Amino acid sequence: MTNSWVNQAIEKIEADFQRSADTHLIKLETPNLEGIDIYLKDESTHPTGSLKHRLARSLFLYALCNGWIKQGTTVIESSSGSTAVSEAYFARLLGLPFIAVMPSTTAKKKIQQIEFYGGQCHFVDHSSKIYAESERLAAQLNGHYMDQFTYAERATDWRGNNNIANSIFNQMEKEQYPIPTWIVMSAGTGGTSATIGRYIRYQQLNSQLCVVDPENSVFFDYYNSGNSKVTCTAGSKIEGIGRPRAEPSFIPGVVDQMRKIPDAASIATINWLETIIGRKTGPSTGTNLYGVLQLASEMVANGQSGSIVTLLCDSGERYLDTYYNAQWIADNIGDLTPYANALQQFSATNKLDFPSE
Repeated sequence: MTNSWVNQAIEKIEADFQRSADTHLIKLETPNLEGIDIYLKDESTHPTGSLKHRLARSLFLYALCNGWIKQGTTVIESSSGSTAVSEAYFARLLGLPFIAVMPSTTAKKKIQQIEFYGGQCHFVDHSSKIYAESERLAAQLNGHYMDQFTYAERATDWRGNNNIANSIFNQMEKEQYPIPTWIVMSAGTGGTSATIGRYIRYQQLNSQLCVVDPENSVFFDYYNSGNSKVTCTAGSKIEGIGRPRAEPSFIPGVVDQMRKIPDAASIATINWLETIIGRKTGPSTGTNLYGVLQLASEMVANGQSGSIVTLLCDSGERYLDTYYNAQWIADNIGDLTPYANALQQFSATNKLDFPSE
C-alpha cells in the first residue's frame, strides 16, 4: 500500500512536469555593448514564481524515492521563502502537511504564497536558527525535514535530464556565441552552482562559472580560505541568497571565480534592469547581473567577445514592501547613488567603474 501511494505521488509530480514548459532565455538589449551578448534565464515564470520550483520538484522526488516521505508525512523545510513556496505547492499536490521554518523578516508576499498553497509558516528571529528548529519540529511531529541546504546538490541530476544547465546550453545553440564565456550564479544552497559547474565539466564545455555572493555571507570567504567552518553573525539582506555558514551543498571545486557584490549594487542593478526589460525582478537577480556587468566590462577592456548567461531568479512583485520601498532601502541597505551612477555610465560607455567601498 505504501509503495502504491509513493508510485502515485511520483506520477503526479511527473505529470505536473509534463504540463510545464521551459523558461525563456531573454537577450538583454545593450546596443552599445559590442561583441558581448548578455542573457537572463527567466526562472520567474515557473508555476511558483522562482528558480526554486526546479529544486523543490527534485527534493520531493529524491525524498520519495529514498523512502523518507510516505502518505501523511509532514514535510518541514528551512527556507528564506522561495523554496518554501515551491515545496508548499508540491506538498499540496500530494496532499501532505507542510511547515516552513523561516526568518521573521521574510517578505510578506512569500508568506502569503506559502499559506495560499496550504502551508504553515513557523518563524525564528535569526536565519542561523532555522536548521535546529526544523530538526526539532521534524522529530516532534515524526515528519521529514527536507533540508535543501544539504540535499540540493545531490537531488538534481547534474549530468543532464533537462536540468537548468542542460536547458541553458540547448537554448543558446543558435546564438552568435553559443558557448557562454561565463555563466554567473549566486548561491543560496549552492545546489544550482553545483549543477551548472558539474555539467560544464561533464560536457567538456569551454565555459567558466562565476559565483557571486552578497554581503553577510560566507561562501566567498569559504571559497578563498578553504575553511568550511567559517560563519558570520549577521544575516544576508539579499533574500534568497547568502548564508551565515558554508552549506553542505556548496561545492567550491566546480567554481572558477567568486565575487563579493555590495548589497547596494544589487538593488541599484534591479532598478537599472527595470528600465531595460520593463519588469521588476528580485534582489538576487541584481546580485547576479552586477557580476555579469563587471565581467562584461572586463571583457571589453581586454578586447574579448562572447556571451554571458545568468538567472532572473524571481519576480520583484514579491518585494514591493522591501527592495522597492525607498524607506526600507534607506533603513536597511543605504545609499544606492554611487552604483546607480556607475550603471548609468556603463549604459553610455560600456565601462563599469566600481565605487570604492
